Amino acid sequence: MTMPTAIASIFRSPTARLLSLGALTLLLMVPLLMIDALVSDRRDRRDAAIADVSSKWGFQQRIVGPALIVPYVYRWTEPAAAGQRAEERYETRYATFLPARLQATGNIETEMRSRGIFTVPVYRATTTFEGEFGKLDWADLGVDPANAKLDAAMLVLGVSDARAIREAAAATFNGGSAPFLPGADHLAGAASGIHAVVAIPAAFERVRFSLPLSLNGSVGLSLAPFAELTTVDITSTSPNPSFTGNWLPGERSIAASGFHAKWTVPFLGRNYPQQWTSTTAPDKAIAASMFGVDLVEPVDYYRMADRSVKYGGLFVLLTFMTLWLIEVMSGVTVHPIQYLMVGAGLCIFFLLELTLAEQMRFATAYAISASAVIALVTMYGVSILGAARRSAVVGAGVTSLYGYLFVLLTNEDYALLIGSIGMFVILAGIMFVTRRVDWTALGASKA
Repeated sequence: MTMPTAIASIFRSPTARLLSLGALTLLLMVPLLMIDALVSDRRDRRDAAIADVSSKWGFQQRIVGPALIVPYVYRWTEPAAAGQRAEERYETRYATFLPARLQATGNIETEMRSRGIFTVPVYRATTTFEGEFGKLDWADLGVDPANAKLDAAMLVLGVSDARAIREAAAATFNGGSAPFLPGADHLAGAASGIHAVVAIPAAFERVRFSLPLSLNGSVGLSLAPFAELTTVDITSTSPNPSFTGNWLPGERSIAASGFHAKWTVPFLGRNYPQQWTSTTAPDKAIAASMFGVDLVEPVDYYRMADRSVKYGGLFVLLTFMTLWLIEVMSGVTVHPIQYLMVGAGLCIFFLLELTLAEQMRFATAYAISASAVIALVTMYGVSILGAARRSAVVGAGVTSLYGYLFVLLTNEDYALLIGSIGMFVILAGIMFVTRRVDWTALGASKA
């Protein structure tokens, strides 16, 4: 037997061809990795479009407050050096007091803004904050009330993107009106916002306040539970809310015309007190306590595309296995180049899915891409397998794979369970179909 004949004999054996199919599958992982990188690149472009629109309209808004901030004088004695007299020093510090009760009522009107082929959810939020402060507990802070500067007190509201404030009328505090000024200095958890200088009575049990706020934003809105009892009532025209944070709304209704949600949050669930000083500000705890709603699309097609590409290698391998089994059981020989053609068609599916999903609903894009690739592989199978019946088997197998993948993508919580059962069924099917194949005799005959 000559060397070329021996090599040809080896590669005609079922085992050698099976190993070569594994090598071809690994080779096709290269374009799949390239498509996966393309998904990431397109996602980055989408995020850049969102950032561009948000920079002009308003970023995702995080509202902290309102809170009452009162400056006070802190005095201490500087220890004396040898031969010198002790020196008394003082500085201005700030005490923050949170409301006993806070009611936030808002209406969010949403719309979609476009940047190229990408759409960004933006909104106009009109909110009213009402509530009351209880008696200021200076003893809990270890501060002498005589050192407090009640005439310089501020009602402060933190707004993460203050430049997007459309209107903030004067606050009502203890029956009086106080105009807003820019800045949220000394409020923990807030880098920007507005404040109003208010007059605090020397002694009071309860003082009421009210402040309206109208602002632009994008993507979502969140608030901090800044009272002993915080109630937030939001109505919106967005039909796709995603509730976020440590608390979900106790009441909610979602319809095609919009949603309504209501949160009732007691202060026992957060990790910071009702009052603190500027030296003990709980910035991280406030940030961790935020809750609210994101106004997102129901399906993130980039996440779906990314997840589907992860199954690309399995798709190629199982389709190759189907062709190989037809080879084994029917005696037809499929050339490696023809295997590569089929594999390339399967890889094109993920590219089609991505590009079409940017233009239409994901489910529609998926159906069109899958139908095109199924038709391509089935018609090509007629030529390489020599019979429509054999090609129909391949087409049915590819159709089942795409249906199986769609179920996996739309049932993320049960993806592991569905995947495990699916792999078991596929293996059981292969074992059942090949249960009567005499692999030893088949290998000998091929040799």
